[in-house]
Amino acid sequence: MPATLKFTGEEKDMTLDELAAFVDAAKKAGVPRDNPIRAELSTSGKIKQVEIALTEDDDR
Repeated sequence: MPATLKFTGEEKDMTLDELAAFVDAAKKAGVPRDNPIRAELSTSGKIKQVEIALTEDDDR
C-alpha cells in the first residue's frame, strides 16, 4: 500500500478551511491529480476524514 496523506477535522467534522488545507498539502506533495480521494463520513453525512495516496493509486 502506498504512503498516504490523511487529514482529520479538528472537531468531529471537517471545515472548509481544513479541506482546503488538505488540497493544498496534496498539491505541494506532488500527488497525481487523478488520484481518487477517500473520505470517511459521519452518520449525518459530514466529512470526518480525507485521505489520498501520495503516488499513483494502484487501487482504482
